[in-house]
Amino acid sequence: MPDAPRRPIPTRNHQGLLLTLPLLAFIAVFFAAPIGAMLWRSVSNPLPASLLPQTVAALADWDAKALPGESAYAAIVADLKALKREDAAKLGAQLNFDFGGLNSLIRKTAREAGKLEAPFAASLPAFDKNWARQEVWAAIKVGTAATTAKNYLGAVDLRYGPDLSVTPVGEKDAIYLMLFGRTAWVAALVTLLCLALGYPLAWMLANAGPKTAGVLMILLLLPFWTSLLVRTTAWIALLQSQGVVNDVLVWLGLIDDKNRVQLVYNMTGTLIAMTQVLLPFMVLPLYSVMKTIPPVYLRAASSMGARPFTAFRRVYLPLTMPGVAAGALLVFILAVGYYITPALVGGSSGQLISNLIAYHIQQSLNWGLGAALASVLLAAVIALYLVFNRLAGADRLRFG
Repeated sequence: MPDAPRRPIPTRNHQGLLLTLPLLAFIAVFFAAPIGAMLWRSVSNPLPASLLPQTVAALADWDAKALPGESAYAAIVADLKALKREDAAKLGAQLNFDFGGLNSLIRKTAREAGKLEAPFAASLPAFDKNWARQEVWAAIKVGTAATTAKNYLGAVDLRYGPDLSVTPVGEKDAIYLMLFGRTAWVAALVTLLCLALGYPLAWMLANAGPKTAGVLMILLLLPFWTSLLVRTTAWIALLQSQGVVNDVLVWLGLIDDKNRVQLVYNMTGTLIAMTQVLLPFMVLPLYSVMKTIPPVYLRAASSMGARPFTAFRRVYLPLTMPGVAAGALLVFILAVGYYITPALVGGSSGQLISNLIAYHIQQSLNWGLGAALASVLLAAVIALYLVFNRLAGADRLRFG
């Protein structure tokens, strides 16, 4: 009998691929899929289009140079007449994000739509004069698009005007670009503070004896064993006007008891708390690099006549740059997306863009705008990494 065909033996490459399948599945389900859903949510707007189908069709060719014709008025009356009360409430709340006052206008008109008579281009404005405003119809056209860029425009303080052109929002509403700028500034400042504090600490860890280095490492890693919420709350107790820090300053005579310093619920509290929380992420990459630098290099530089600072600047510092770059990149990216610490100790002046994203997701329920803000933040972080890779080379980084 002929031999049965043998099954091919998996190669090492195939075996390695099989071993990584669980990791790839985990990344797809818990990383790629949520990001994809967020990106889709930022441009998807299915509810208004499904509730006002005739209006969407009637406004499809409207150029927004004047009020729409009778067909548009008749279409929206027919759509509103067919709406249930709960659907009218959902539609009004959704359109109200684009134009304040549309919620009450939609709900009121939906209740009375059955009493209106043709021609609706006359009876509808007579019922409520807002139906004779071009900006109302422009908001309805924009708000009923199944897919839209309005959320991304809003994320950079732009909007569609009454003629459907892109215009800046009012000065009082222009807050998102300011928050993006504040977030980048805070992240950069926290990174510099962590570098200033972490560099000498990492040097002590790398050059101390085994026992001393072990104690220092335990103290450095101790915050990882404590809840972030607990650590942030502890800073409130330390920094408040009647807290430990102010009590010590009063006891030392540096400030008067009636002039205690406000160190929390402002930008100062945000910077202090975030620096303490993110400091280990700067120290560990630095330590991993410094530990591999032989001390003989500095002794050799000294033997050739270099003073200690010159030896540090010309020999030691350049060798630690991979750790500096890795720590700075890690701390900056983490600081850009921080939420809990600014929310608890930042007050109104210490809030970052992440806090506003959470507000839209959890409170205002404007998920499209929240997703757009998060997408812009993600794109900014990716762009930062690409620029950093171009200038410094990500392959030179040392994280551990």
